[in-house]
Amino acid sequence: MEIIKLEEVKGKINPRGVESAVVLKHEDATITKIMLNQDDVLGKHKVPVNVFFYVVKGKGTIGIGDEESVVTENQIIVCPKNTMMTLKADQGENFEVINVKTPSL
Repeated sequence: MEIIKLEEVKGKINPRGVESAVVLKHEDATITKIMLNQDDVLGKHKVPVNVFFYVVKGKGTIGIGDEESVVTENQIIVCPKNTMMTLKADQGENFEVINVKTPSL
């Protein structure tokens, strides 16, 4: 059995300019921890696979398509493939999410 302790997963600045770390990757899924500091923004982009976000810590804004919502811990946000998405730590605190892409890229 493999147990991954998210609090021990350390990130680095990714090509989109925010801190992230791939937690697990295989042919069926990629799981990434995204850690936004207050006022960080993961700009609009889309990917050719289905995505969902699980909010681990804090509160922030997630945009999916033309909609934006403030989301908090323990919420899951679904993004269909080829749909624009953005994440913003715009609520006065750090914002940490788990991003799951299925299938893997």
